Amino acid sequence: MSSHSHDHDHGEAEPVTDRTHDNSWSANLEKPQYEDDRSLLERHAVEAVERTTGGHHVNLVTHAAQGHPEDYLYDALESNYGDDDVEWEYVEQCGCGGHVVRVHVN
Repeated sequence: MSSHSHDHDHGEAEPVTDRTHDNSWSANLEKPQYEDDRSLLERHAVEAVERTTGGHHVNLVTHAAQGHPEDYLYDALESNYGDDDVEWEYVEQCGCGGHVVRVHVN
């Protein structure tokens, strides 16, 4: 029997960052907490963008189990930043199966 619980307490999930980044950086969304919790991954991706200052970018490195980010993450970014000064692009699939989306904050 697995000791892993699928009843996640979102309040206990470690945030992807705890500070504002005045530089370009990468947000690690490949941790086990994101494997089967897409809403947490989306929420932390949006928080990572919010924690990135203008003129920089954040690489959102997503968990392989979630599949290609165009199937879910682009919608989350669009609904949060539709006409704002944010642009994103797909960069690549990592060797481990995850994906990288670069979000530019203008």
